[in-house]
Amino acid sequence: MSRAAAPRRLTARFWRGRRSAAVAGIVFGILLLGALTMVRLALSDTSITSLQSDSSKRALIGLGLNLVPFAGIAFLWFIGVVRDQLGDVEDRLFSTVFLGSGLLFLAMLFVGSVTTGTVMSLVAAQNPSAELFDYGRLTTQGLISVYALRMAAVFTLSVSTVGMRTGALPRWVVYSGYVVALGLMVAAGEHKWVQLIFPAWVLMVSVVILVTSPADRDTVT
Repeated sequence: MSRAAAPRRLTARFWRGRRSAAVAGIVFGILLLGALTMVRLALSDTSITSLQSDSSKRALIGLGLNLVPFAGIAFLWFIGVVRDQLGDVEDRLFSTVFLGSGLLFLAMLFVGSVTTGTVMSLVAAQNPSAELFDYGRLTTQGLISVYALRMAAVFTLSVSTVGMRTGALPRWVVYSGYVVALGLMVAAGEHKWVQLIFPAWVLMVSVVILVTSPADRDTVT
């Protein structure tokens, strides 16, 4: 009886390796850090009149929003390659939490970006409604700060736990992930600049993955 043929891979080994995950995470971290910083700087004064009178602020917000889709593509690639790297040692519970929280974070980030773009189109209109502007601003704030970043905290917890159990990440990176997750859970809604620690942490993890060798899975307990 002939042996069954191994399933064919649609992607080359290069695109499934640790280096690919690291590059995707670095791209995501840089792009999202840039996008969030631009939007936060432009919205330091959230009155509709200041945005109407300052075209540079509107341009800065527009540039930041244009970076978000590319950050999302890199984040999806990061998730996919990390899951592929786990392979046979993947835990179904943490895999579900890891994938679900990552996708929910990304979905709400996109919806929040669309809402922000809609609010900015309102600012550009003649005689805009201040009530609608405040409604859109608060909706975006709720989507990003309250919900999306809580999902980012769950994602950080799951990545840190899987990294510790498989030996894929150094202990100091794992513990920093727990601190980041706690900060996002507690303070992301009240302190807007806290939002930056999630892409910064993904960027740090990606650099660590890039410069370190994988752990021997046979020695992982």
